[in-house]
This record gives sequence, structure tokens and C-alpha cells, in this order.
Amino acid sequence: MMILITYDVETVTGHGQKRLRQVAKACINYGQRVQNSVFECVIDEAHFTTLKHQIEYIIDENADSVRFYLMGKNWARKVIQIGKKTSYNIESELII
Repeated sequence: MMILITYDVETVTGHGQKRLRQVAKACINYGQRVQNSVFECVIDEAHFTTLKHQIEYIIDENADSVRFYLMGKNWARKVIQIGKKTSYNIESELII
């Protein structure tokens, strides 16, 4: 399933900056960054549960906010982009 993850982590303190890096690192293990605090992830429910628990452990629920958008099967038809394309199609073949 496609999941869009957005987050806003308080960065005024050193602890907040560390949490910001940790959230990004957790997300990059499951998907691709499409904007500074936005990730697209194509993962199954087990990986989603794992990622969600990792992020819950990292953030300060009184200062930070994370949103998970479950895009469903036909997610590609629901995305409209204007401007510079900085991402790749994560469901297409990747040749290295």
C-alpha cells in the first residue's frame, strides 16, 4: 500500500533536531523523500506497523506532529504535481 508520511518536528532544541533526523532516517528506510518533511512509502501492513511504532518511540507527542495518509491502491491517479520532479516512480523497475 502507498503511504504518504508528513511530519513537523520541533527543532528549537538540540533534542528536537535529533528527533527530526531520527524520524527522517526511519522514513528513508521504507520509502523516498519527496519534499523536506514528506515521504512516499510503498509498504505492507507489517512494515507500516513497525515504522509507525518506531516513529511513536522517537517523537515528543507534546511538541511534534506526524501524519500518515493511506493512499490506497489507485494512489498514482490521486497525485498531481506541478513544478520540478525530484522523485522517481517507486513501483517501476530500477536498474543499477
